[in-house]
Amino acid sequence: MNTQNAPLIDPFARTIDYLRVSVTDRCDFRCTYCMSEHMTFLPKAELLSLEELDRLCTSFVDLGVKKLRVTGGEPLVRRGIMSFFEGMSRHLDSGALHELTLTTNGSQLRRFAQPLFDAGVRRVNVSLDTLDEKKFAAVTRWGRFAQVMDGIDAALEAGLKVKINAVALKGINDDEAVDMVRWCHARGLDMTFIEVMPMGDDIERLDEYWSLDDVRATLAEQFTLTDIPLNTGGPARYMRAEETGGRIGFITPLSHNFCESCNRVRLTCTGQLYMCLGQDDDADLRKVLRASDDDAPLHDAIRRAIARKPKGHDFDYSRQTVSGEMGRHMSHTGG
Repeated sequence: MNTQNAPLIDPFARTIDYLRVSVTDRCDFRCTYCMSEHMTFLPKAELLSLEELDRLCTSFVDLGVKKLRVTGGEPLVRRGIMSFFEGMSRHLDSGALHELTLTTNGSQLRRFAQPLFDAGVRRVNVSLDTLDEKKFAAVTRWGRFAQVMDGIDAALEAGLKVKINAVALKGINDDEAVDMVRWCHARGLDMTFIEVMPMGDDIERLDEYWSLDDVRATLAEQFTLTDIPLNTGGPARYMRAEETGGRIGFITPLSHNFCESCNRVRLTCTGQLYMCLGQDDDADLRKVLRASDDDAPLHDAIRRAIARKPKGHDFDYSRQTVSGEMGRHMSHTGG
């Protein structure tokens, strides 16, 4: 094999073939666990241009990345973002990239669902933590519930598969888990619950932490849950609710970390590569990118970064303080 195109292997023999790339730190919502209400956004000069994002992501595809997930902030508020998706579609056409997808709050899907499908996107994750309009307004601060519901309809009309992601929040949506599963499965949507992660600077997450062990126990009172060996390339573990036939995913960075099978890295909108969501070590790929038009130094920098990927993160809520807490906001790294 040509070593120039050898796959990315980390120090623990994990093949890194999944890149999550944040294309903007901006969003039209201000979800409490993701952003502060009055965010200071990054200066434009620090952000990668769409052309730079294309070049960086293409370098990862050249090095064996098969799945590319676009995140934010809210990716669909980035001006001209469809040109990036359309550019990435060439890697789908060549077979080098197996999946191009995104995580969105759903607010812009009425406008973008069909163009996304046309660019080769086949499924989207929509972040939705509650079906209660008043709670939705409280959690998102700026969110428009009806607009998100319409966006989900638009995605389904365009032929996109939709998965709903809900952050499990004690005292906020812990009375809705069963209803949310029923609502999703009635519409043919997968449902995934995510444990709240200790990131950001203005909220005490210990009070909001709701273990997915407890979520699962709550669901088991209403549904017969069967483990299924589904692997979508991400960290979720899946079960089937026999009564509905639908799937329920659980992403558990705290109660049961999934680090041993981690196959992903995260690229921020400023070109910082984080080898682990729960560690501060990063590699500045923007500097390398802007220093030369030659991709060889970029490929070398990516390989050196992967060689530093840690075994796992240190998030821990078992004590009364949050261990491994991260100061940066989720919106900057990309969820």
